[in-house]
Amino acid sequence: MSFFSTPLSGLSASSAALQAISNNLANLNTDGYKDQTTDFSDVFYQNLGNSGNGNPIQSGLGVQVSGVTSDLSNGAISSTGVSSNMALNGSGYFVTQDSTGAQNFTRSGDFTTNTAGQLTTQSGQLVMGFPAVAGVVNGSGKLQALNVGAGTTTPANPTSEFSLTANLNSDTPIGGTQTSQIDVYDSLGSSHLVTLTYTKTAENAWSYNATVPSADIAGGTGTSTSVGSGSLTFDSTGALTSTPTASLSVGPLSDGASNLNMTWNMQDGSGTDLLTQTASAGSTSASTQDGYAAGTLASFSVLTDGTVQATFTNNQNRAVGQVAVASFANPEGLTLSGNNLYTVNSASGAAVIGTAGTGGRGTITGSSIEASNVDVATEFAKMIVAQRSYEANAKAITAFDQVEQATIAMKT
Repeated sequence: MSFFSTPLSGLSASSAALQAISNNLANLNTDGYKDQTTDFSDVFYQNLGNSGNGNPIQSGLGVQVSGVTSDLSNGAISSTGVSSNMALNGSGYFVTQDSTGAQNFTRSGDFTTNTAGQLTTQSGQLVMGFPAVAGVVNGSGKLQALNVGAGTTTPANPTSEFSLTANLNSDTPIGGTQTSQIDVYDSLGSSHLVTLTYTKTAENAWSYNATVPSADIAGGTGTSTSVGSGSLTFDSTGALTSTPTASLSVGPLSDGASNLNMTWNMQDGSGTDLLTQTASAGSTSASTQDGYAAGTLASFSVLTDGTVQATFTNNQNRAVGQVAVASFANPEGLTLSGNNLYTVNSASGAAVIGTAGTGGRGTITGSSIEASNVDVATEFAKMIVAQRSYEANAKAITAFDQVEQATIAMKT
């Protein structure tokens, strides 16, 4: 009899609700999972006529699943201490790429690295981002896999400027000497020890001679080779009155590096003397220089805008890329494809890819993951309602069956 279809549709709808609820509970601990709710609508009505006041008399034919909606609110963000992990705080999706080059999207930031040092999802898809050249991210560049492996290096930087914070003892007798030393780096990253020897030539007047080991100079002879010299003068208060900069040139270098052309700054950026002459012990208390050796990646962290900031073995910090984040006109329209991945379709609209914190996209929390936003108590409450609905429709089928049996019995 046709009236069986109505409670059967109720059984089917209740089953769909229970399926969604059980899937939510099954993914309670799935990173980035979004809670789903089954929506229902009634189906076509049978018109039985009109009542005395002209109102239509209609009989419903059951229920159907009209859609499944996802709760896109954030799950709790928890720290993991794993530098490759990251969580989106707000809207947006991480961009990934599979082995065929197809683009996918995910909220699960439980990333790891492969043998090539590339950031990947747990299923092996590459995490995509914007490249960085010499520490500068190209936000308009082509997306590429982000490499954070130990093979990532930063080149050497030759010293171009250095400074020394030193005091020359004014009680030093004429002809007396004092020294300062500083390590500088050439274009290949090799260090060279520069020794500055100060000789008092008169009251408030000194000469200086800068030397490096002769072994550092191609064709060098003797123990040391001069790379610069000059004179220094001070006033009666011990303040420097001579030119506060000097030029030193080191080369040709025996290791094949470019000649080192350096500026010695005797004042800081605000004009305060770094080189003084007072009646106190001669000393060199500090030195700075802007060169460094080549380095390999030691560690990395992800900033709120998705910039992957690497720290190298030479203590330099620089960006090696920036994590891409996609937004959609209708994120609920994305197709769920398993492994915490989504794909685009006509309902979601095309991905608009940019960086975290721009264009309405959320920010990124490094060394963290976003948990599922499933609430256990809510799911249990929904389960009770769905279970009662299923039981009620099953009772309706039993009642219809009894009516049918009674009708058949009337014919016998």
